[in-house]
Amino acid sequence: MEERNIVRLKKEEFRIREHIKKSLGKGKISKVKIEYTPVGERIIISTNRPGLVIGRGGEKINELTDILKRKFKLENPHIEIDEIKEAEFDAQLMADEIALGLERFGPIKFKVIAYRALQKIMDAGAQGAEIRLNGKLPGARAKPWRFAQGYLKKTGDSAKVVDRAQARAQTKPGTVGVKVSILSPHAVLKDKIKIDEELIKKLKENLKKQDQAIKKTKKK
Repeated sequence: MEERNIVRLKKEEFRIREHIKKSLGKGKISKVKIEYTPVGERIIISTNRPGLVIGRGGEKINELTDILKRKFKLENPHIEIDEIKEAEFDAQLMADEIALGLERFGPIKFKVIAYRALQKIMDAGAQGAEIRLNGKLPGARAKPWRFAQGYLKKTGDSAKVVDRAQARAQTKPGTVGVKVSILSPHAVLKDKIKIDEELIKKLKENLKKQDQAIKKTKKK
C-alpha cells in the first residue's frame, strides 16, 4: 500500500513540474523542486529569467499558486525563485534554447544552431560540452549528430558532476531529440591532478629519497 502511495505521489509531482514548465514557457525553467514542510508545500523554480516568471507585481506567481491549489489540490503552496546566474552551464536551459532555435529556424540550420550553442558554452568557461541531436536532420531519414568540445567525463564518480538534460523540438519534418551535457568550470573532479611547482618539488624529493635508499642498500 505504501509503495502505491509513493508511486502516486511521484506521478503527481511529475504532473506539477510539467504544468509549471508548460505554463511559464520553454526555455525559461531549468528545474522544479518540490519539498514538503509542516506549513505546506515548498516549490523552488530554478530560472535565469526571474522577472518573466514572477510577472508584474507577482501576478504570474499568484496565478500559478491558485492553479496549484485548485487543480492539484495543494493545501498551502509557497513558490520560491532560484535565480541561475550562469545559464551557459545549465544543461536544461541550453537544451531548451537549441530546441527553440530548431523550431524557429527549422532543422536545415541545425549545424549553425548547435555550433553556436556549443561555442557559447565553451566561451563562458566550461571544461567541456557535448550536444547530441537525433531526428530528421536534414534528410527524410532520422540520423544522430554529435557536437563536442573540451573535456567531458563519462564514467566513474567524476561523471556525476556533469550536468545532463534533454529537450524536444517539434519541427515540420518531425520531432528532434536534443541532449546536452556540460562540465562546469566550478565542478570538482576528484581524480584530477594539478601539476604545479609544489607537486614537482615533492616528486623530486621523493626521487632523491629513493636514490639514497637504493645507495644504502647497495653498500650493505
